[in-house]
Amino acid sequence: MRVLIVDDHTLVRAGLGRLLQGFADVQLVAEASNAEQALQQALQHAPDVVLMDLSLPGRTGLEALSDIRLHAPGSRVVMMTMHDDVAHVRDALDRGAVGFVVKDAAPGELELALRAAHAGQVFLSPQISAKMLAPMLGREKPVGVAALSPRQREILRRIGSGQSNKEMAADLGISVKTVETHRARMMESLGCRRANDLVLLAARHQSDLE
Repeated sequence: MRVLIVDDHTLVRAGLGRLLQGFADVQLVAEASNAEQALQQALQHAPDVVLMDLSLPGRTGLEALSDIRLHAPGSRVVMMTMHDDVAHVRDALDRGAVGFVVKDAAPGELELALRAAHAGQVFLSPQISAKMLAPMLGREKPVGVAALSPRQREILRRIGSGQSNKEMAADLGISVKTVETHRARMMESLGCRRANDLVLLAARHQSDLE
């Protein structure tokens, strides 16, 4: 695997270079300190993977990423950052990055990111993945009437207004059997033991169903 390192700090590039020497079958082919050099070196050396800092002087790492993906599409790009800003991660992925690692990651994590990129896979540092997933994992699932489908809510509203199964079927253009199925499923999901419980619940929630 041939790697290009892009970072504006000489010591960081040197440290990353030493790390890469310890990875089997990984060769450092070039270094760059800004976006312009990054594109130039990518075109000249055609690296398999570009390991690039998000924060570069002048044009940003994200802009350099777009340049490389446009002019050197054969090189896969892994971004590095000091922060785990989800907005930057999404932007980088949208621009074609295949990896995102934090700079304080363990050497093994960096190696995983490089090998995943070389294999055409996406790798995100665990703390970045966790931050991106947190909103979805923390989102509360709707319960009660709010959890019903639009069709079920419409049928429940009509139940509350006193319509029969036959009337609902005619108005909605569905079969009576379908209405009965919806009623049975709503009774189960809403914890109604008797048909009359569903009618009472529908009446109580009429304003929520409008």
